[in-house]
Amino acid sequence: MQQLMRFLGLWNIHKPSHGFHSAFGYLHCQALTEVGAPRWNDYDVPKEFNFASDVLDYWTRMEKEGKRGPNPALWWVNNEGDELKWSFSELTDLTRRTANVFTQICGLQQGDHLAVVLPRVPEWWLVAIGCMRTGIVFMPGTMQLRSKDLLYRLQVSKAKGIITTDTLAPEVDSFASKCPTLKTKLLVSDHSCQGWLDLRSLIKSASPDHTCIKSKTLDPMAIFFTSGTTGFPKMAKHSHGFALRSSFPSSRKFLQLKTSDILWCHSDTGWILAVFGCILEPWTAGATLFIHHMPQFDPKVAEQMLLKYPITQCLAASTIYRMILQQASTSLRFPTLEHCTTGGEALLPEEQEEWRRKTGLLLHEVYGQSETGICCSTLRGMKIKPGSMGKSVPPFDVQIIDDKGNSLPFNTEGNIGIRIKPTKPIGIFMGYEDNPAKTAEVECGDFYNTGDRATMDEEGYIWFLGRDDDIINASGNRIGPSEVENALSEHPAVAESAVVSSPDPIRREVVKAFIVLTPEFLSYDRDQLIKELQQHVKSVTAPYKYPRKVEFVSELPKTVNGKIKRSELRKKEYGQM
Repeated sequence: MQQLMRFLGLWNIHKPSHGFHSAFGYLHCQALTEVGAPRWNDYDVPKEFNFASDVLDYWTRMEKEGKRGPNPALWWVNNEGDELKWSFSELTDLTRRTANVFTQICGLQQGDHLAVVLPRVPEWWLVAIGCMRTGIVFMPGTMQLRSKDLLYRLQVSKAKGIITTDTLAPEVDSFASKCPTLKTKLLVSDHSCQGWLDLRSLIKSASPDHTCIKSKTLDPMAIFFTSGTTGFPKMAKHSHGFALRSSFPSSRKFLQLKTSDILWCHSDTGWILAVFGCILEPWTAGATLFIHHMPQFDPKVAEQMLLKYPITQCLAASTIYRMILQQASTSLRFPTLEHCTTGGEALLPEEQEEWRRKTGLLLHEVYGQSETGICCSTLRGMKIKPGSMGKSVPPFDVQIIDDKGNSLPFNTEGNIGIRIKPTKPIGIFMGYEDNPAKTAEVECGDFYNTGDRATMDEEGYIWFLGRDDDIINASGNRIGPSEVENALSEHPAVAESAVVSSPDPIRREVVKAFIVLTPEFLSYDRDQLIKELQQHVKSVTAPYKYPRKVEFVSELPKTVNGKIKRSELRKKEYGQM
């Protein structure tokens, strides 16, 4: 209890004493003239841009001048009933302190890489903005990462520091000696760990005086790790232009957020959607970001939050909406919810209709990757075509292309391509860090080839068909089969394995492993062995990658050269043989 109170007192987190605000009463207090978000032209890119100074500090000035209502910038709650509300002024103060911690105490400099592996705790936002203020390149990671994942990321990125909790600190300590560039370890915890600096207390004692760097728009800002068909995840590097894009007029049409809006983005902090939906989109508009610190998603809790809090917009993977629908026996009429957006995986037309019937709201689909951010969208107010993920969002020119980079006719299946020549659009990734060969592989003529298959109709609506490779998309998580196969190979029962996607009623796709057993394990109880193998994968790599389905086989289908034919196994799963 003392540790909890220490945490609550440090950030002024409290338990509401008078219950929740009336949803309509809360929004009614926004009686000020709407102040516009800072904007830039879709195609005239400024030489310099920094989200912290150009956007966040702008809203701080609007607050101080009385031009923005009393809604907080961040409204954070947890399962214990604790609440935190930060204004833009408080965010400016705290992120300047965080920036000083990085540069003055940790000795980090512009261009250094910092791994950020935190759950949905308030410090995640302070760290992200603090990195922007200093030019430190932050690398978000999910809390589901394990020792092998963390070691790889710290080594390949040459990270100078890492910020995490006491859950993962011991794992980092177990291999830190193998990371020669790692100099700083920052802890977000109520407990102390030897060799780790206490980030919360350092922020509290740091000076609030800090001058934000004048970052060039094309200077590196963040790195997102993205799975591939083979090998370890690649590092998709983004510039400050990724943050600038949320200020473009075309991007403001996406959610059409106002300062009176309260957006709940459900993304895990390890994904690019968290930076986009939990920082850039709401705060560019001067809106409120609502966050519930749920260690594991609970559809009943989500429904309760939408009923209790004055949330006006929701952004989540299709699985989130699907799970809410499946546990709800009656209609879902949320008093203040106005707009719902979904992405990460394809949405079935019948799911779209069921959500509309139960909530009275439509689901607007979006599409993007770690390399691109949101590049296709059904904008708010745009006609919805159930099953389509909308149209290209400027400045991206999205086309359906063949394998040589030629644009294909309407209603013809091909690859989703984004034009990068003669001019590379702002917001697309800079390339795969330290991997020019992989960067070249995804360039196809004048286009970046996403590797996703789709068609485009005469009105420009894009219809997703699937991956052109073996990537598995489970609940919006991209999983490379080799990552799971490598984890399985470390178990003595596995002679060889092949991993593919398999249909699932809730997650649409799940990981399935076809396994050839070693002779010593042929007589083992199969059900028990499946549980053991699943647990093994969870222990050596991020748990969301574990095979929910396992099938033991005597041999795997292979080409004459001995390469496993995953496509044959995938066809079997989807009844195409």
